[in-house]
Amino acid sequence: MLHIGTEAGSRTTATTPAASGAPAPGQDHGAIPCDLVTVPARQGLEAVDILRRGADQESVGPVLHDGACAIVGFLVPPGTADAWDVPGSACTRTDGRGLRMPAEPPATGSGWLLPPGEDAPVTDPAVLRAALDQAARLIEAADNRR
Repeated sequence: MLHIGTEAGSRTTATTPAASGAPAPGQDHGAIPCDLVTVPARQGLEAVDILRRGADQESVGPVLHDGACAIVGFLVPPGTADAWDVPGSACTRTDGRGLRMPAEPPATGSGWLLPPGEDAPVTDPAVLRAALDQAARLIEAADNRR
């Protein structure tokens, strides 16, 4: 199970099942080295739309949502948490251990918004940062029109 700190701007450590080399029950054998960027759902969903409409639709990797659909999580390359500083978001380290990507999401009560593909690429942090910035501007503009 993945344990995630949800405070905006926090840098916490994600934990995964014991790294004994054997996958935990119900998990796939493939591991994806990654960190996890979490954002409020409204901004995250807008960013997913922006990334999927882009010229390179493959620029978005697997995306999680929590059971309450309040938070969206993007899988990004390991080490991203070391320099992640996007306001209103958090980047959780996996300490280079990677997550084992099963058909079911790694956190209880979560679900895949975009499930991992065969090669399960992660989202480029620079591309994600740009999409999150654009999403924040779009949301602010929409809110100011009310």
